[in-house]
Amino acid sequence: MSTPTQVLAELENLESGMRPLPREERTVLYGCIGLLLFGPLAFGAVESWSGFVMEAGAAGLLMVWLWPRLRGEGAAFRSNPLFAPMAVFAGLVAFQLVAGLTSYRYVTWTSALLFSSIAILCFLLTQSLRRAEEIARFGVVASVYGFAVAFFAVIQDLSANGRIYWLRLPRSGGWIYGPYVNHNHYAGLMEMLFPIALTMSLSRRVERAPRIALGGAAVFMASTIVLCGSRGGVIALVVQLGLSAEYVAFLRKSPKVAMALGAGLALAGLWVLLVGGTTVTDRLLTFHTEAHTELSTGLRLTVTKDCARMFVDKPLLGFGLGTFPTAYPPYQSFYTNIFVNEAHNDYAQLLVEMGLAGFGVMVWLLVLLFRTAWRKLKSGKLGVNGGLALAGSVGCVGILVHSFFDFNMQVASNAAWFYALAAMVAAPSVSEPRAKVSSQRREVRL
Repeated sequence: MSTPTQVLAELENLESGMRPLPREERTVLYGCIGLLLFGPLAFGAVESWSGFVMEAGAAGLLMVWLWPRLRGEGAAFRSNPLFAPMAVFAGLVAFQLVAGLTSYRYVTWTSALLFSSIAILCFLLTQSLRRAEEIARFGVVASVYGFAVAFFAVIQDLSANGRIYWLRLPRSGGWIYGPYVNHNHYAGLMEMLFPIALTMSLSRRVERAPRIALGGAAVFMASTIVLCGSRGGVIALVVQLGLSAEYVAFLRKSPKVAMALGAGLALAGLWVLLVGGTTVTDRLLTFHTEAHTELSTGLRLTVTKDCARMFVDKPLLGFGLGTFPTAYPPYQSFYTNIFVNEAHNDYAQLLVEMGLAGFGVMVWLLVLLFRTAWRKLKSGKLGVNGGLALAGSVGCVGILVHSFFDFNMQVASNAAWFYALAAMVAAPSVSEPRAKVSSQRREVRL
């Protein structure tokens, strides 16, 4: 039984959730979501103009959030355990710049600006996503958006002319899929979006018809990870589905949901075979051929070995954030006509650029993230907080697994989505909507 104080607190949370958001809060929340949606559509936000939009947009939204606080208004500050490691990481980058420890100061400075914009998005999402209603709305928007991008990607692939949006020709070639030059980065986006729709389809809080639609959207998005031919994406997908199945089997203990999940996977496999045919299976079983200006698996392993030699030279603080393309050539141990601009292993690249100090901060952040997710999930209840924890943590796991084989975290839009999901998972729990609160208050009055 709830105490009178707890019931009154729940009522206050419920009543505040029924009040419309102030104009500034709406602007910040929808602006942050808009930037997250913009990034992938702008070729992953890897070009100067799109990076500027992300940075200027985040700075502008921060000013909007600060304005009512300067007048002594606005909601109270919300903390997040991930703020501490992100602040320490920012301090390490600042020390590289101030102490002249970066091998290319300008690149480290521009990379720091991009990191700052992503950190601002994480901060603002923590402050603005305070209510169950807004979290649910974000889930619906992300699910519809992910399905729309996946549908566009399939249509574009079936009618491909070698151009993104049938208009933009990549300067250096690539394996186009969806709005990305690199199909692996498309897979990375879907790894983070399909768990949102999948989790909402498992929730009893969603009505039957929308649950079926969300489940279909999740299956479709997941199937395009296979269709795009990303081997790292397929490995990540298998791990993600395994984690989801484990949650259903051991925490949720729902055989019906497990059967529905299995049926969805069977449909996804059938869809892949119908659309992709032998082209997809041949690609997934080929590991040593170079195609579409990609490094083969053998050369990627060689780059990782070269990174180990780089790490030995600067083990503590690395060569500087974002400097891998300029620092790597003296250590390159093979010949190729492809410009090696990334390590194709985010962990190796982090060690090279930020050393043991930066790598340790990353481990700290991940420990905090998954510890918070486990606390919200161990009850087995898939409410707003548990659903957000499941969707966000499974999405983050997908990128973390994929990062062993590719460089999704070097793509601004995908990095923004990863850190945004992580911040939402680690944020304080919101009040779960309860229909019985009003009746409980009547009992208290009596």
